[in-house]
Amino acid sequence: MKIAVLGGGPAGLYFAISMKLRDAACEIDLYERNKPDDTFGWGVVFSDQTVDNLMTNDPVSGAVIRDEFAHWDDIDVHIRGECIRSSGHGFIGIGRKRLLEILQERARGLGVNLHFEHEASSDLGDYPGYDLVIAADGANSRIRSRYEEHFGVDIDRRRNKYFWFGTPRTFEAFTFAFEELPEGWVWAHAYRFDEDCSTFIVEMDPDTWERLGFDRMSQAEAIQKCEEIFADQLEGAPLLSNATHLKGPEAWLQFPRIICEKWHYRNLILLGDAAHTAHFSIGSGTKLALEDAIKLAEVLARQGLSLADALEEYRAERHLEVLKLQNSARNSTEWFETLDRYLAFEPIQFTYSLLTRSQRVSHENLRLRDPDFVARLEQWFDARAGGEGDAVPPMFAPFRLREMGLANRITVSPMAIYMAEEGMVGDYHLVHYGERAKGGAGLLYTEMTCVSPEGRITPGCPGIWSDEQAAAWKRIVDFAHAHGDAKFCLQLGHSGPKGSTRVGWEGYDVPLEDGNWPIMASSDVPWSPDNQVPRPMSRADMDSVRDQFVAATRRGVDAGFDMIELHAAHGYLLSSFITPLHNKRTDEYGGSLENRLRFPLEVFAAMREAWPADRPMSVRISANDWMGDQGVTPDEAVEIGRAFAAAGADLIDVSAGQTWADCKPVYGRMFQTPFSDQIRNEARLTTMAVGNIFETDHANSILAAGRADLVALARPHLADPHWTLRAAAELGYDGVRVPRPYRAGHEQLRRNLKRAAEMAS
Repeated sequence: MKIAVLGGGPAGLYFAISMKLRDAACEIDLYERNKPDDTFGWGVVFSDQTVDNLMTNDPVSGAVIRDEFAHWDDIDVHIRGECIRSSGHGFIGIGRKRLLEILQERARGLGVNLHFEHEASSDLGDYPGYDLVIAADGANSRIRSRYEEHFGVDIDRRRNKYFWFGTPRTFEAFTFAFEELPEGWVWAHAYRFDEDCSTFIVEMDPDTWERLGFDRMSQAEAIQKCEEIFADQLEGAPLLSNATHLKGPEAWLQFPRIICEKWHYRNLILLGDAAHTAHFSIGSGTKLALEDAIKLAEVLARQGLSLADALEEYRAERHLEVLKLQNSARNSTEWFETLDRYLAFEPIQFTYSLLTRSQRVSHENLRLRDPDFVARLEQWFDARAGGEGDAVPPMFAPFRLREMGLANRITVSPMAIYMAEEGMVGDYHLVHYGERAKGGAGLLYTEMTCVSPEGRITPGCPGIWSDEQAAAWKRIVDFAHAHGDAKFCLQLGHSGPKGSTRVGWEGYDVPLEDGNWPIMASSDVPWSPDNQVPRPMSRADMDSVRDQFVAATRRGVDAGFDMIELHAAHGYLLSSFITPLHNKRTDEYGGSLENRLRFPLEVFAAMREAWPADRPMSVRISANDWMGDQGVTPDEAVEIGRAFAAAGADLIDVSAGQTWADCKPVYGRMFQTPFSDQIRNEARLTTMAVGNIFETDHANSILAAGRADLVALARPHLADPHWTLRAAAELGYDGVRVPRPYRAGHEQLRRNLKRAAEMAS
C-alpha cells in the first residue's frame, strides 16, 4: 500500500510509525509545510494511561517519550489569596518540539519518507499514485475544507480568548491561577514539560479581553500586561511567545470545537484534529490524535477488509471514544466560559468544582486519587450544612427549608404509578409510599396529585379535590411520619392539554379509547395530532383553576404534608402558559415571558398565602424545551426561577422537556443537572437536580460541586425502595436511620459490601 500523509504533527508521524510497525512493506510519504524544528505549541500533557498505550503500541519510541516526561501528581488552584492542592492525578508533560523530534527520528528509522517545507496539495487529483491520503494537517485542514460538504463539518468557535505562552518558570504542580482585576477575571493554566520550561496559557472571556485593551495591543504589550497580572505566579520569569509572526490581537485564539459527521471521502481519511478537536483544558487533543493513529494503522492491517470497509471500521471503532472525550471537553470548556457562576464559592468548593468539571472525575474517583482532599471537602460541606463537621458523604449532610429540616439531601422523586380509583389513593399507595418513607431518603414526593377530576392525566391518577381524598392521603402521611425520617411533599398539578389519556403502561400521552373528558390549556394547541384540541382558557376558567389549587393546598395542610410543590413543567396546564410552543395568546397572558408567567405566578402566590408560612414550597419547571429559541431556553429558565422565588418559592425543582411532542432532548447521565447548576449559580437560588441520576457518585458529585442543593432519584427508587439505606451501607455511613426490624439485614449488607470492596481492590 502506498500512503500519503499530509501534516507532520503527532497524528501524522505516529500513524506512519504505527503503520510501518504493522506492515514494513508499505510506502509512506509524509508532507509537512514547515521545517522539522518548527512548532507553534509548547508542552503537551498526557495521563499515565496514555503512556501505557504508547508503550504497548511501540515500546521503542514509547520508552524514549516516557523517560523524558516531566511527571507530577499535584494540582494547585490559586484563588483569592489561597492555594488549594489536590494530589494523585498522574500527569506527564513533554515539550511539543521534543515530542516531534522523537517521532521524526523513529519514523525515519522505520523507512518513512519525510518531506519538510513541502506545501501539500489540497486536491485529491494530485495524488494519483497513492492508495490512501491521510489528512493530518490539523484543525485548519486545507484538504478537509476543500471537500467539506462530504464530511459534514461542524465548527463551533468557543467564546473565550487565550494566548499559549511558554515560560522558564518551572511549576511543581499543574497550576490554575485565577486573578481578579477591575476589568474582570483572568486565569492561567500552567504546567512544566521539561527541566527548564513550562506552558503558561492565559485565558479570559472576550469582554474582559476588550476592557483590558488586548484588542489594541501589540504582542510585546500583551506579554508585558500578562506578566504584570501573573507576577506572583511567574516570580520574575518572562512569558515567551512562539507566534511572533502574528500581529498582536491575532495571537489570541478562540478554540474551534470540530465535529465531522463522516471521516472519509473516497480514499481520503481525516486524522486527529482534522476530524475532531478537544479543548486544551482537558489536555486530550494529542491523546486523541495518537490513539486515532494507532487505531487506523490497526484497522488497515487487518486481513480481509477492503480499504473502504477499513475506513468505515476505523470511524466506527473510534467514534464513541472520541465522542466521550469531546463531551468531557465540552463540559470543561463551558465551566471556564461560565466561571462567574462559581466565583462566589469558597476556595475548597471552587477547587472541587474545577476538578470535577468534565464529569470524568467523580467523587469516589477523586477520593481514590486524594482521600485527604475529599475528607477536607466533606468536613467543610457538613459543617456548612449545619452538621458536626464530620467527613460525611455530601448526600448525607442535613438541609433545611424554612422550618423543615431534612436528614439528608436525597429525594424520592415524584413518579406516576396510575393506581388510584376515581382519584382516591388506597392500600397500594400506602405500601408504595410507606416503604419508600422507610428507605432512608430525606424527602419523599407524591406523584402529581390533581386538583380536579378533569385535571387528571389518566383515570389512574390521584387527586385531592375532596375531603375524603385528603383523609386517605393523611393515612399515608401519618404512616410515613411514624416509621421514617423522611419529610413528605405533596406535588399538585393539572394535566391541561395532556389530560384524558391512558395509564403509562398502555402508552404515554395516548388518548383514551372511550370515556374522555374535556380538556383546556392556555391555547387551542393539541399535544399531538392524535390528542384532543384543548379549549383556550377564559378568565373564569383561570379563576376556577386557581381556586382549585388553593383548595387542594388547604387539604394538603389537613393531610399533614410537610411541603407542597406546584407542577409547572412537562407541558401540563401551567407549563402550557410558560412555553411559547403552546401559548399563542394575544392577551396579557401571552407573548413575553413576563406575560406567560403571569397566570402560573398568580396560582403560586394564592397557594403560598394558603400554605403555612413555616412550611416550604417548591415549583417544578421545565428548564429547556429542547426546541432551541422556539421554546423555553436555559437562560429563560433562570428568569423563571427568579420569578417563582420572588413569589415565595423556597426550592426550584429543575426538570426539562416533555413540553412538546417533537422535541429533541439530549440524553445522558445527569443530563438535566446543568440546568440546575445554571439556575442555582446564576440566580443564587436553591435547586433540586433530577434526570438520570442513579448512583451515589452522581449524587455526591452534584452536591459537593454546588450544582444543586438536593438530588432527586426516580427510577432507582422504583427498583429499590431502600436505595438510600443501601447507599449508606455501600459508603460505610452509619448515620442514617434504619428501621429496627431491618437493622440485622442492613448490618449484614454493610459487612458484605465492605468485604466485596476489599476483595475487589
